[in-house]
Amino acid sequence: MEKKENVEEGVSEKPEEKKSAAYYEKRPEFGNRGPSKILLHFRKGLTFFLVIAACVIFYFLLLRIDDISVGVSKVIDVLKPILYGMVIAYLLNPIVKQIDWWLIPQLKKKMSQEKAKKVSRSVGVFAALVMLLALILALCNMLIPELYKSIRDMVQTLPGQISDMVTKIISIQKDTSPAGVMARNLLEKGSDALQNWIKQDLLTKVNEVMSNLTVGIINFVSEILNFLIGLIVSVYILFSKETFSAQSKKIVYAVFRTDHANMILHLTKKSNEIFGGFIIGKIIDSMIIGVLCFFGLTLLKMPYILLISVIVGVTNVIPFFGPYIGAIPSAVLILLNDPIKGLYFLIFILVLQQLDGNVIGPKILGNSTGLSAFWVVFSILLGGGLFGFVGMIMGVPTFAVVYYIITMLINHLLEKKKLPLQTSEYGEKSYVDDSGRFVRENPEENDTAVKNGENKKERK
Repeated sequence: MEKKENVEEGVSEKPEEKKSAAYYEKRPEFGNRGPSKILLHFRKGLTFFLVIAACVIFYFLLLRIDDISVGVSKVIDVLKPILYGMVIAYLLNPIVKQIDWWLIPQLKKKMSQEKAKKVSRSVGVFAALVMLLALILALCNMLIPELYKSIRDMVQTLPGQISDMVTKIISIQKDTSPAGVMARNLLEKGSDALQNWIKQDLLTKVNEVMSNLTVGIINFVSEILNFLIGLIVSVYILFSKETFSAQSKKIVYAVFRTDHANMILHLTKKSNEIFGGFIIGKIIDSMIIGVLCFFGLTLLKMPYILLISVIVGVTNVIPFFGPYIGAIPSAVLILLNDPIKGLYFLIFILVLQQLDGNVIGPKILGNSTGLSAFWVVFSILLGGGLFGFVGMIMGVPTFAVVYYIITMLINHLLEKKKLPLQTSEYGEKSYVDDSGRFVRENPEENDTAVKNGENKKERK
């Protein structure tokens, strides 16, 4: 009997053991009973400590700002291939998406969905890289021979231009009129200043140019290597972009509150729309301007047609100031060859800029940034002053994102105060009275607004 009882007890204990094991196999929940008073006081003390520590760290960071900037620049130099890869992947992503949109439905008829996605992605990445390399090779094929020809022609024509200048100077020196005497005095002062510059500063400048040229060649080769590595990195990014996007969203939801996380994701999507619409549109616009410049210079029979068309097309990526930045060196090249044609070229660039600013640009870009002309100029000057050429290009979409965030915050505050959101409502005579009611310039509009508010209350 005892053995049977023991056996029955053993049998009866086994389900409890299983329940216990099953309970502890599950992950327990954190903190269901709420924090204790000791923990609350500890959190307050920890908050004060962290605030003071953050102030001290911020003070020492300000003291070491130069060392920090050097360290950041070193990190950026190390990560340049990754940055190049991210930029290349971002620029090629629209091509990959378009190929996926067209090819996946066709492949799904013949294979599974997963395999169709893999095949389509491989084809899209390969096609995008081929297009990028073909564009680079085409630009180099157009630019390098034309640049070589321009330098060769300049070297060949420079002695004749110098002799013509000397002949004109001799004729001015023989002139005995008051204007000739004044011109002769100016030439003498200019020649003295030129001789002093050659004796004192020329050798120093030549040494600086040679040293900078050596450093520039080394940096150029290094940037090409970084670009080639960036191409490889861009392939991995394009193949895994959905994974990276999902991981980023997962981290955002894990770290931030739900409403804050949704706001961050909304701003990320809006920033992508602004940057993508502006950059891709500006590249297409610049290609069109380069082609139009090529045909226009061909009709006008200008020298250095290919070189100048590439310069104008590339610099047109910079909003507003780009065509003028490209026109200055191009006009100098043409002026050295033929001054009259240089003047015609400047007139042609002005007409082309008006065509781009009023017709081509608005058709392609639309209102992708939402900025007025003043804020576009402001963002270009600010970005160019802080970050150079890259800042002039990226300043406009970056400022457009900041402008959108500020507009969203201001509209939120106005909605809380039940004030109108349209800027046109805030005229010279409109105001908000002491009760918080918005009074418009036109009394009829105030009556309409009051009636609309009463109708909304009745519906509620």
